Amino acid sequence: IYDIAKAFMRQTGNPHQWNSRYPDSKTLEEDIHKHQLFVMEEDSIIHSVFAFIIAEDPTYKEIEGAWLDYSTYGTIHRIASDGIMHQVFNKAVNFCSKRCAHLRADTHEDNKIMQKVLLKNGFQETGIIYVEDGTPRIAYEKVK
Repeated sequence: IYDIAKAFMRQTGNPHQWNSRYPDSKTLEEDIHKHQLFVMEEDSIIHSVFAFIIAEDPTYKEIEGAWLDYSTYGTIHRIASDGIMHQVFNKAVNFCSKRCAHLRADTHEDNKIMQKVLLKNGFQETGIIYVEDGTPRIAYEKVK
């Protein structure tokens, strides 16, 4: 699924967000171990995967801009789809919102599709954060 998502990102003008090693198996195994990796399936076939983490994200400590709220939040990370299931992000947001009313996410400046999907799902752009390798990401937040 991640390989399909990476190919789709490259085809749609987002060649830099996920390199060939990200997300790596160690990250995914940690997500599974921490019970924060979720899948969407139909007819016992997995079509989408994402991490949902209710905890402070170290990359969100500093922002060029301002967060809307500083209460406990959940972050949606590493969402990917095989392209077969529709409205994947909307379904993920609905799932996550039932577990935490305050959501955050981020995406690469080249990921125009994700930017539109975030806004369509009620997220607001809040500024720029920097991920572990020092590259910028557009930060988004949704507060009920």
